[in-house]
Amino acid sequence: MAPTNSSFVTEFILVGLTDLPDLQLPLFFLFLVMYMVTVLGNLGLITLIGLNSHLHTPMYFFLFNLSFIDLCYSSVFTPKMLTHFTSKKNIISYRGCMTQLYFFCFFAISECYVLTSMAYDRYVAICNPLLYHVAMSPKVCSSLTLGSYLMAFLGAMANTGCMLRLTFCDAAVINHYLCDIFPLLQLSCTSTYVSELVVFIVVGIDIIVPSVTIFVSYGFILSSILRISSTEGRSKAFSTCSSHIFAVSLYFGSGAFVYLKPSSVGSMDEGKISSIFYTNVVPMMNPFIYSLRNRDIKLALAKTQSRREF
Repeated sequence: MAPTNSSFVTEFILVGLTDLPDLQLPLFFLFLVMYMVTVLGNLGLITLIGLNSHLHTPMYFFLFNLSFIDLCYSSVFTPKMLTHFTSKKNIISYRGCMTQLYFFCFFAISECYVLTSMAYDRYVAICNPLLYHVAMSPKVCSSLTLGSYLMAFLGAMANTGCMLRLTFCDAAVINHYLCDIFPLLQLSCTSTYVSELVVFIVVGIDIIVPSVTIFVSYGFILSSILRISSTEGRSKAFSTCSSHIFAVSLYFGSGAFVYLKPSSVGSMDEGKISSIFYTNVVPMMNPFIYSLRNRDIKLALAKTQSRREF
């Protein structure tokens, strides 16, 4: 994506998470550890699912895609974020900024729809188990995943296209640790009304539709769980669902707080703090939330370990 003729800026300066010198090194090690855990956790889950044939089911197909997305998603901006903590001036080119924005939007939106597909899969498995193999056939799973990536492509193109049509003059300092939508809108020296409207509609669709679908699905799931006669089974199902709902609420809640309001409302510092949850915390937590209490994953890990020892 080359700079358009309407933009006078060839590079941007990322302010980062904070400009306090005493916090740079502690934050560097904190986010480095978080990134390493994210990479190892998601890469480990991808490897386990790929190597174990008994995990080649719809549930783990979506989990495989979620781990792949989280791995790519966190790698779009975290390495650049880490370099900022160890350098005095964090510069990113116009081309690099627009590319980062595109892939950031692509993987963020992909995650929204893959999480929706996972919730639908669990709804069918628990509420309509007799129809599961028909409703979640390989063709349906592939279509849902392809649809997730298609929606992500369209959303990322719309958001990035809105940024490419803006003119950036003298102001080149982005008050963020990545090239995000609203910090870029604030730098434009031309009207951003149309761009803000498009972004609000696109982001609204990509947050509200998946989140409503997910919570409705889990509402039916919880209703079915309440009808389980076994106290132990009901407690286990509640425990699993509650951890999933917590992860989804954190991801969509923090995203909605940042994007579903006009860019002039609230400070960018609040937006930066909120964005840490859906950019760093959730991708790190997902592998553990979806696998720690999972018997199949533990069995796959034991099999893989025994193969290695053999």
